[in-house]
Amino acid sequence: MKRPLIAVSVGDPAGIGPEIAIKACGHEELYGTARPFLIASRSVLERTLEELNISARVNEISSPEKGEYSPGVVNVYDCVPFELTNLEMGTVQASCGRAAYEYIEKGVRLALEGKADALATAPINKESLKKAGIPYIGHTEILAELSGVRDPLTMFEVDRLRIFFLSRHVSLLEAISAVKKQRLKEYIVRCEEMLKRIGAEGGTLAVAALNPHGGENEMFGHEEVREIIPAIIETKSMGYDVAGPYGADSVFHMALQGMFSGVLALYHDQGHIAAKTFDFERTVSLTLGLPFLRTSVDHGTAFDIAGSGRASETNMVEAVQVAAKYAPLYGFST
Repeated sequence: MKRPLIAVSVGDPAGIGPEIAIKACGHEELYGTARPFLIASRSVLERTLEELNISARVNEISSPEKGEYSPGVVNVYDCVPFELTNLEMGTVQASCGRAAYEYIEKGVRLALEGKADALATAPINKESLKKAGIPYIGHTEILAELSGVRDPLTMFEVDRLRIFFLSRHVSLLEAISAVKKQRLKEYIVRCEEMLKRIGAEGGTLAVAALNPHGGENEMFGHEEVREIIPAIIETKSMGYDVAGPYGADSVFHMALQGMFSGVLALYHDQGHIAAKTFDFERTVSLTLGLPFLRTSVDHGTAFDIAGSGRASETNMVEAVQVAAKYAPLYGFST
């Protein structure tokens, strides 16, 4: 079986990203389905190994396909020199924001050049990016700009649950104002297309309600009647298998029972809370609609425990495994 090459950008050097990426490379089960290599600064990885007393060997590679893919070997594509005297764990630093951005940039370039089959990302810090003068608020925006894609889709996967998001990093007030019929129609179509792309077609896409109990016929909220239901009716008439709106307090449970192929959440926390409450460590974020597949952990840089050795790599392992699972559907490039 051909194993896809998964590039893993290690995120903010002052956070837990380097630690969880290194620990993930020690999991034997990964190597049956994937060849993971890290995009990082070698100096950062070696410091992490030394300070956390992790037994592994750093193998610097100039070409991903030449790595040694087995537990105990950390293959690193060293793309950013980093001066360790400038590194203070658990703090916002411009140098770390810049390094995190350059790791992502290199990962995207390798994917676009066909030298990696997918990209899995460790967490970055938005404040560090801002301090470094990086004009993006998160991974998705960076990936969109570097790939030339206008509006990629975010999907969470955990167990049988797949969640799409109508909006991401905007205020709740802005998210509510984005619940419009035309936008919903566009997203329903795109979500259905992406479910088909990853081989999850053949089921109903559920749309979550915005208001409690779906607004109860406009007794407390008019969005369902004026925007959401018309969007569902019109896309159903176009041949798409979509239903709703279902109350957000039940639709995710219904999806976990196998009733739906996916759920379209109407704002960030509506879907995040559902997935992370069910299984925080195994929820994986996928960015779909790019020229390549990207997966990510669903947590942040955890500055409060960075450098302590207490970070769990479970979510990073899951992100690599999900990348390996879907990468063949994008076609092998290496």
